[in-house]
Amino acid sequence: MGYIQQAYKGLYDIWRYLIGIVIVFFAWQLVGMIPLGVMLVIKIFGDSSINMPTDIPQMIDILGSNLFLFLMLLSFVFGLIGVFISSKVLHKQSITRLTTVRKKIDWKRFWFIFILWGVVSSSFVLIDYYMTPEDYQLNFKIEPFLILAVIAILLIPLQTSFEEYFFRGYLMQGLGVLFKNKWLPLLITSVGFGLLHIANPEVDKLGPVIMVYYIGTGLFLGIITLMDDGLELALGFHAANNLFTALLVTADWTAFQTDSILKDLSDPTEMGIMEIFVPVFVVFPILIFILAKKYNWTNWKDKLLGAVVEPPKEDYKILE
Repeated sequence: MGYIQQAYKGLYDIWRYLIGIVIVFFAWQLVGMIPLGVMLVIKIFGDSSINMPTDIPQMIDILGSNLFLFLMLLSFVFGLIGVFISSKVLHKQSITRLTTVRKKIDWKRFWFIFILWGVVSSSFVLIDYYMTPEDYQLNFKIEPFLILAVIAILLIPLQTSFEEYFFRGYLMQGLGVLFKNKWLPLLITSVGFGLLHIANPEVDKLGPVIMVYYIGTGLFLGIITLMDDGLELALGFHAANNLFTALLVTADWTAFQTDSILKDLSDPTEMGIMEIFVPVFVVFPILIFILAKKYNWTNWKDKLLGAVVEPPKEDYKILE
């Protein structure tokens, strides 16, 4: 039984998914944004010289990078709770079933790719730092960094888990039930994941071409989810990617503007095709090759492009 077919172990009416999406959006973008909104209002009313912010850099100027990061990440925690509530209440589906076809969540998979990508991505930054030190500034200050570390370690995995459970989990399964195939849910969730980042400062600085990276990353995460029949690898990769980046390097034009160890001073408009296209078309395929060998992935065509067939009801107990 494939990952998308896990949906058939619960209640899978399309109206349930539509209501679930509303619940998730309400929890994430409305309830989750209340703490950030309240803090901004308190700051603005407490200082008449402060104007209502219109973008992320202005919010950071008002609240400070660590407080803004905490409040911003908090909204994703509410979103993750919304996904779990929708899955449990509307679909009668456990977190384990939403995560994997295995009897229990395989944390060894999570930690394998978390450590692998953490080492690789950090190595890329450090190599670039030693090759072009003029593009970086040492940004390390012990107290704000320790506060950042606590916030990042506690909340960034929850932020990335929300995106994975919502896009590669909840939506992938719901779209699979709707369209009865795997390639369309893979494509739609990858594009949707990319569009989720369209308001990031990086898009404004680098232009639409950066969407190749975001959509390509979504496609990579979707492929490893379908091939591995679970979210464990996607959860580990995404958590490592955001956590190590937040702690190691920041820039004035990124969504994660933190009290990290290094600050990137390079002009983002000079970022070449290499920096955007190499991860998607070189690094990610290499990672897929490594994972395929390690976990003995086979039957690629059916797992990525095949039909989503509802199993006979009498088979459910056998598939449990």
